[in-house]
Amino acid sequence: MAQFEIVGEIREVTTIATGRGVHIRRYLERTYGKGHWRKMKGKATVRIADGTICEAEVHWFEAHGIGQKDFKIKRLIR
Repeated sequence: MAQFEIVGEIREVTTIATGRGVHIRRYLERTYGKGHWRKMKGKATVRIADGTICEAEVHWFEAHGIGQKDFKIKRLIR
């Protein structure tokens, strides 16, 4: 999906996968460093490239000490 910006906070945060369950763990470790990577999801208000503001389900990866990386919009809610 195109570039977007998260407006406000991410709600209803849930862990999808941890450790070996994160299939791109090797990519994440090469790109950002070693850590306990988790795949997360949540709902957020986003501003997409054309300026439209809407609700979306967003997915990202995060690790302690490294932070949140590689956000993507999974689907637009409304």
